[in-house]
Amino acid sequence: MTAYDFKVRARGGDEVSLADYRGKVLLIVNTATGCGFTPQYEELQKIYEEFSDEGFEILDFPCNQFGNQAPGSDEEIQSFCTLRYNTTFPRFAKIDVNGEDAIPLFKWLSENTSFEGFGKSPMALMLSGVVKKTDKDYKNNGKIKWNFTKFLIDRSGNIAGRFEPTDMKGLREKIRECLGVPSCNRCEKSV
Repeated sequence: MTAYDFKVRARGGDEVSLADYRGKVLLIVNTATGCGFTPQYEELQKIYEEFSDEGFEILDFPCNQFGNQAPGSDEEIQSFCTLRYNTTFPRFAKIDVNGEDAIPLFKWLSENTSFEGFGKSPMALMLSGVVKKTDKDYKNNGKIKWNFTKFLIDRSGNIAGRFEPTDMKGLREKIRECLGVPSCNRCEKSV
């Protein structure tokens, strides 16, 4: 099974096959408009602009499962992201990423990756405490822990990496690797 085997819902409700993205490198992200990580939209847009001509797409899936931080309608979320962060990458219908209502794509992503931790930053330590309240075994399962968990998909539709909300370090380099684009040490320092 690959990412191309899944179908998702567009903001307007139409079904979209991820096979439409065959041959591209994808970054699949669950997002929220009222989260401490929401400013990552700005960095994600920069990454999108940097690599979109190389065959790279970001697929944005709003999710209201973590702290009710994406309460708006699909159109309200779209408007917020485009007006506030000037995002131009595809945004899909709001979804669940965990539990019985999780869409199959995110079930597959979480079942085929492992949680590597949030790191040691103050934000990471705070988030660990919050997540532990709802998932005592959070360190030992692949469930999505919070908004802005990122999954990198290679050109063959396979999972190439998982990046937790607190970690964007190394993301550009891994995208470059999947795209076959030469490294840029100066660029990586900005992340």
